[in-house]
Amino acid sequence: MTDISLSAAAKARADSSALYRAIWRWHFIAGLLVIPFVLLLATTGGIYLFKDEINDLLHRDLRIVPVTQSAQLPASAIVSAALTNYPGTLKSYLPAPAPGRSTEVKIENEEGITQSVYVDPTRGTVLGALGDGGAAGSPEMQLVRQLHSLAYFGWLPQRFVELAAGWMVLLTASGIYLWWPRGKRAGTFTVKAARGRPWWRDIHAVTGIYTAGFILFLAMSGLPWSGYWGAKFYDLAYQVGLGMPDGYWFSYPTSTVPVGAVLDKTPWIMERQPMPLSTASDGTPAGLDQVVATVEALGIAPGYGLDVPSDPEGVFTASVYPDDVRRERVIHLDQYSGKVLFDMGVADLGALGAAAELGVSLHTGQYFGVVNQIALLLACLAMIVMCIAAVTMWWKRRPSGSLGTPRVGAWRVPTGLILLGAAAGLFFPLVGLSMLVMAAIEWVIARRQTVA
Repeated sequence: MTDISLSAAAKARADSSALYRAIWRWHFIAGLLVIPFVLLLATTGGIYLFKDEINDLLHRDLRIVPVTQSAQLPASAIVSAALTNYPGTLKSYLPAPAPGRSTEVKIENEEGITQSVYVDPTRGTVLGALGDGGAAGSPEMQLVRQLHSLAYFGWLPQRFVELAAGWMVLLTASGIYLWWPRGKRAGTFTVKAARGRPWWRDIHAVTGIYTAGFILFLAMSGLPWSGYWGAKFYDLAYQVGLGMPDGYWFSYPTSTVPVGAVLDKTPWIMERQPMPLSTASDGTPAGLDQVVATVEALGIAPGYGLDVPSDPEGVFTASVYPDDVRRERVIHLDQYSGKVLFDMGVADLGALGAAAELGVSLHTGQYFGVVNQIALLLACLAMIVMCIAAVTMWWKRRPSGSLGTPRVGAWRVPTGLILLGAAAGLFFPLVGLSMLVMAAIEWVIARRQTVA
């Protein structure tokens, strides 16, 4: 009986050791593969957290105006001044969000290029124009936003960013597993080594253990924007009745154009919903001043934008994505009658939709203001430090002419790793696919070593 017990204990230790070595190896390989993407996400994300402050610094002459006691001019007068200086077609009107701020008027010129024209809302003075920066507020921050998602480089690079976000979750979880105290060996909470590779190892581990929760949050809250995982999450939330509620569109015809393709200030949960259509296709469109008065009487939060219809069936749409996500709002109005066709806020969403919107607001550093921004900036800096430490550790331990991948002994995939991989693959399909590719490569390498 004792021999059987010792044999069972020895097998359990061997299995535990094999699982540890296998997770260490995959943590190492996956880490090296996704480090470039993590550095990109952390750097661009850290910058984008302060987009409003950076925009104000770069374009103060356009965005900031003297505070006066004078009343703001009607929307029609501000738009008229903008169109006089920059002829074209009105695309949207963004009233001054606060005293001392300019009004933004988006105009499409004859070449089809949209510009943001800035006007002093009390004096009617046109301050100048910038290329349209969309939700980012300026061309510079739009560049940062596009780099953050690799949207400039097409469909495939965007999937790699989504893959990196999924692996960030697994790398964090596996990092905690590798750090976790075993027996008398305690996971370190402080940098104990003085120099060399052990110092970089401690920097990597200590930084990770203190910021793991923030990293997990950033990865998970960013995934709703992703092309594959985000679309599946959106569909699931709707199917189980916890996303967009049914019934909003049943009374009016809709187009095939999604809201996210039209509006800058679009809540995530609304991006894939169709734009409604006006009930009449002729007649005189409602006046801009009338529409502005209607949406402001409904209590829409300051900082909203009003998109104007671009064709006879289009609608006016007022939307806002404020720091306080509870005041998020989208209002569609009939082009001719000015009647409200749709009015939705966060309170109208299901639990998953509301949670995703809150996550997005926190992810972009909005909800808690400066505290939110600084906390996430520190998390982004921590990710950069961990990437630098990981690369330095690898470089210092790497044998000359070799990748220096941790060895696992005889090639076999521990049952525990198979179960973990299956669970991860179900939740993150792209990560699961990459795991299969990695496992196939591992198998080929093991076969070649066996033959040799």
